Amino acid sequence: MSVTRNYLDLSLEEVIGDRFGRYSKYIIQDRALPDARDGLKPVQRRILYAMYKDKNTHDQNFRKSAKTVGNVIGNYHPHGDSSVYDAMVRLSADWKMRNPLIEMHGNNGSIDGDPPAAMRYTEARLSAIAGQLLRDINKDTVDYIPNFDDSLEEPVILPARFPNLLVNGSTGISAGYATDIPPHNLTEVIDAVIKLIDKPDVTVEELMNVVKGPDFPTGGIIQGKDGLLEAYRTGKGKIYLRGRAEIEEMRSGRKRIVIEEIPYEVNKANLVKKIDELRLDRKVEGIAEIRDETDRTGMRIVIELKKDADSTGVLNYLYKNTELQVSYHFNMVAIQDRAPKQLGLIPLLEAYLEHQKEVILRRSKFDLKKAKERAHIVEGLIKAISILDELIKVIRASKNKADAKSRIKQQFGFTEAQAESIVNLQLYRLTNTDVTQLEKESVELKNTIEQLSEIINDEFKLASVIKKDLQQIKKDFPTPRLTSVEAKVEELKINLEVTVASEDVLVSVTRDGYVKRTSLRSYAASNEEDLEIKEGDYLVGLYEMNTTDDLLIFTNQGRYIFAPVHQLPDIRWKDLAQHLSSLANLEKGEKVVNAIPIRDFTTGQYLVFFTREGMVKRSELSLYEAQRHFRPLVALNLRENDQLIHVALSNGLQDLFVVSNRGFGLRYNEAEVTPVGQRAAGVKSINLKKDEYVVSGLVLEGEAVDTHFTLVTQRGAMKRMKVTEFEQGSRTNRGQVMLRELKGKPHRVVGFIEVRPEDEVNVLTENGVLQTVHPMELSISDRYSNGSFILDTDEVGEVTQAWKKVTYQTPFKLEN
Repeated sequence: MSVTRNYLDLSLEEVIGDRFGRYSKYIIQDRALPDARDGLKPVQRRILYAMYKDKNTHDQNFRKSAKTVGNVIGNYHPHGDSSVYDAMVRLSADWKMRNPLIEMHGNNGSIDGDPPAAMRYTEARLSAIAGQLLRDINKDTVDYIPNFDDSLEEPVILPARFPNLLVNGSTGISAGYATDIPPHNLTEVIDAVIKLIDKPDVTVEELMNVVKGPDFPTGGIIQGKDGLLEAYRTGKGKIYLRGRAEIEEMRSGRKRIVIEEIPYEVNKANLVKKIDELRLDRKVEGIAEIRDETDRTGMRIVIELKKDADSTGVLNYLYKNTELQVSYHFNMVAIQDRAPKQLGLIPLLEAYLEHQKEVILRRSKFDLKKAKERAHIVEGLIKAISILDELIKVIRASKNKADAKSRIKQQFGFTEAQAESIVNLQLYRLTNTDVTQLEKESVELKNTIEQLSEIINDEFKLASVIKKDLQQIKKDFPTPRLTSVEAKVEELKINLEVTVASEDVLVSVTRDGYVKRTSLRSYAASNEEDLEIKEGDYLVGLYEMNTTDDLLIFTNQGRYIFAPVHQLPDIRWKDLAQHLSSLANLEKGEKVVNAIPIRDFTTGQYLVFFTREGMVKRSELSLYEAQRHFRPLVALNLRENDQLIHVALSNGLQDLFVVSNRGFGLRYNEAEVTPVGQRAAGVKSINLKKDEYVVSGLVLEGEAVDTHFTLVTQRGAMKRMKVTEFEQGSRTNRGQVMLRELKGKPHRVVGFIEVRPEDEVNVLTENGVLQTVHPMELSISDRYSNGSFILDTDEVGEVTQAWKKVTYQTPFKLEN
């Protein structure tokens, strides 16, 4: 016998799309996201309902958790036992739930991330406030659906007599959706619902006078009221949450930081470990020891500081670099009308309020039906007692219960329900006293029926019942606020001394861009000549600095690098330094023109820039303090084919000296150069002729007796001149001549340097010959001479460069 099979011819995309769509819908609606009405996910709802059905309530004894888990997975939630137990444990965790819904005996985990004991060891029962979520569930207040095997029914939703979604919050990840709703204060949320009842058009701003913000079970401090307002308006927003820490004075005179509250969902053990790692790695200076002194009386993390440590700076560093301060992102997504929606504060409260109206309405209808049924019975009993003797005769004459019911219904006009009640009546009840009680009950039932009818038919009365119920819950469960709210987000300022060990070091920078810091011990153990440097390269800076200082490195392409000294490579004096290209993105052929040590950017000093094409620029030093380290930044805007030849610090009152290759020098006061912004190009510094360019630009130190100028030409001539030889002129002038012009082979300036008696000048020729000269050994020349020849260019080639030999400098010696 042949069997005919039918197959569907479907594409893979269609099948996968359909199956994944169904799966997504399931996990969105029935697993990962809470319902906007009772604030519960299905597994949580099933756990609470199973415990309620099992009479495992707060007024009963604790029961093994394993029994509850078995009931839940056997009757309502056909998933793994661990998923149910994990959900059950979370509902009992007082560091995760603002008002825990389950009380648990035994180890239910900890804020340190410790796992809970196995379900066979722990015991649980519903908490008192969880009873408010289930109250009136037996009064037809919610709909029921069949469970997974149609053997039982389970509620679609719980009555939820308090706004659980906002009170306990929720977190979950679904397919394409996630939710992060923070916990709130029960008292505040109830007041908000009442305010919404009284004023349906209430604004978010008005509600925020009641709901101050989230109220986390772990306390802490919220910063950022603007973020809160945005979150409550739209359902999405960002706030900052920090732990509560105090700085205390110890008997020894040292200070300590005591942390008594940490941000929500932060693992305390990991936080303590992270702070200790920062101490061990010396990422933060000043921490002597950290201890976790948490016990049954409360949380307490103690951070002991070293003597003279900046306690506020250390605390700010911990806020910025550990989970002692975190950002919390609101993403208030919940299931409403069987679909996920992002809801602000008002829509969430409205969803809850609509649910409560339905619950109270259904409860009232249920109670009204019961009251009417009882009133009907009582009416029959009162009538029966008034004709008791005749009634007894009829019943005694009857064959059985059914016959008796039939006869009294026929003879006295009782209904089926009244007749059933009468024949079931016990003889001791047939007294005059009972008539009085029945009449009293009848009056009470009439009042009850009247009140319930009012609730059903009057919106105002319905609202007042909801308010009364909520106020009673607020009274029964008083909840003081744990988390405080601050309007502004504090800007965390951290002094460098907090993160960097203060140490004096030697910083060296070369023309080709090799840079390093060296310990003074390494330098002292070596000879100065032992410095490893590449051939043809030379030092442009050698400074004794502190690791808390900064270095500004300027290049010929008009860029600069902000280099904190503590981030420079620590290399021995005898070893080759590290090239800047490994730290910053330098371009090919980019050379260092100067490196300026800075301790304080707020001294009111200026940076003066000189370019080859005759431009000068003056800018405030403070403009060059950068947050981005080792990243080339624009120092000034250069024209095409121009390049930076020198940059120096000035105090705003100094003279500038600009020298051209043709031997013209112009001196003028820096006040003629108006300070401009960081990216500006500057102004003309000297009047240049065709094919003339600037060789040197100086910020003069003054007119000290021992300060002179040294001029070097390409023909190997060198001369020394007094600074006073040059009068102060005006910017953009031609300047004063410094060389006698020759028709045959004129001298051209290759170097112009301000020197003191101890200074030496290095001269380099095109053949690579390097010669060191003591300028002070030369006699003083006037402006019109060409000086003395210091080398034979026919043998060693023309001079290409001349620079002052860099010596050990202590730029901040006077400041210390």
